[in-house]
Amino acid sequence: MYRVSEGVRSTHGQDGAIVLDVRQGQMFNLNFVGSRILELLEIGEPEPAIVERISQEFRVDRETAERDLREFLETLRQHQLLEEPGSNGQH
Repeated sequence: MYRVSEGVRSTHGQDGAIVLDVRQGQMFNLNFVGSRILELLEIGEPEPAIVERISQEFRVDRETAERDLREFLETLRQHQLLEEPGSNGQH
């Protein structure tokens, strides 16, 4: 299970989210689906549960939800906004 890095702050609204990485001084905009995935990650939802929720809430098939989640997680990892399983939070 992945965790949102400790240096990440986010504000969620009806149009998506604004994410600030305080360690790197970078800001990101997320669409509504990305915002919802980030919210679920922040509360500790495991990946299979996130896929199920995204599939239901946005009325997409599980395969699409799973692919979108994998791509989103990879983007978060590339920007160091996500901690790997077993990570102690240091990069």
